[in-house]
Amino acid sequence: MKRIFKNISSGAVDLMRVWRREFYLVFHDAGVLLFFFLLTLGYPIVYTVIYNPEILENIPVAVVDNSRTSASRELTRMIDATQGMEVYDCVANMQEARKLWNEHKVYGILLIPEDYAHRLGRGEQAVATFYSEMSLLLRYRTFMSCLADVQLAAGADIRQELVDMIGLPAQDVNKMPVESEAYLIGDPTQGFASFIMPGIVVLILQQSMLLGVTMLAAGIKERRRRNGGFDPESVQTSPMITIWGKALCYVTLYLPLCIYVLDLVPLMFSLPHVGDFRQMYLFIFPMLLATAFLGQAISVFVTERESSMLVIVFTSVVFLFLSGLTWPRYAMNSFWTWIGDAVPATWGVEGFIRMNSNGGELWQQSHPYTMLWILAAVYMLAAYAVTRYTRIGMETRMLRRA
Repeated sequence: MKRIFKNISSGAVDLMRVWRREFYLVFHDAGVLLFFFLLTLGYPIVYTVIYNPEILENIPVAVVDNSRTSASRELTRMIDATQGMEVYDCVANMQEARKLWNEHKVYGILLIPEDYAHRLGRGEQAVATFYSEMSLLLRYRTFMSCLADVQLAAGADIRQELVDMIGLPAQDVNKMPVESEAYLIGDPTQGFASFIMPGIVVLILQQSMLLGVTMLAAGIKERRRRNGGFDPESVQTSPMITIWGKALCYVTLYLPLCIYVLDLVPLMFSLPHVGDFRQMYLFIFPMLLATAFLGQAISVFVTERESSMLVIVFTSVVFLFLSGLTWPRYAMNSFWTWIGDAVPATWGVEGFIRMNSNGGELWQQSHPYTMLWILAAVYMLAAYAVTRYTRIGMETRMLRRA
């Protein structure tokens, strides 16, 4: 029994030595400080500023009115009255409209044909063509939303005129068979930043930690090459204690950053933030732990400090896609779903959005929460195998040289 307590005490001392040494290495490495702190603190603000204002208003459009009737002028007034569109100018032909388009004075062109009023008068379907610039999808979405509202309103007005002409009771003809109301849960403003930023901040936490961890691991390899296979900054202890000491160092550094990223940033920019932060804090902990072990596991593929940026930055877009934030996971084939399941941020994004934007409780995220703990265990074993393999290989090379 005494020996067991002695081993536990010795292991705890070694764990703290590794933890303290890793702290020293982090704060004496400008590149790691850049990834751990500056990237984590700056990227959420940069991304949110880019996506604000979330809703575009009064986007200038040009109108080519070949009909020149009261009906076409009414359509132009309705377009101008929408929140998202503003009639910049009514021009004589498409050539003038294209000139305004090329000068970036307008981002859309409404072409009203000559027979617009005649078709409406004969009770036929009239078609007005709208051309949208596609350089920014937010503008395209705003155009489509406004045009849909104008189409419904214009259709109701035309139907009202027909009813008045034939003398039917308007309240019976215009009554909708099914009334519908929309309750926008999680993103009430329908803004792009409110939609994408809760997931982006979780991915930033993962990618910034992976960048820093792999850069630290590359630094170890560089020191070994300079010192004949020996790292003077390392703590001589077992591989399991080594990986746990490093992981606890990284998680300790990131837990305060989570307060800023997950709590303060949504408050600063009025993003959806209705969940209990204490529960979100408990949820994100296994993701940080899994990421810390993942970084140590993939460090075997990083031999130079600069190569860590190529490996991790390249995967950021892939991981964003696999998280289901930009494309639903149920629409992916099984191969990409399995790849996404192996990424901690996939489950972190899923659970955090449900808690942060929809007010879900921790117990309701049992599946992503369990998956994060499973990934933490799997990557812990992988990091242990990599550390043990690397240490055995290093000792073998040193013995051969001796």
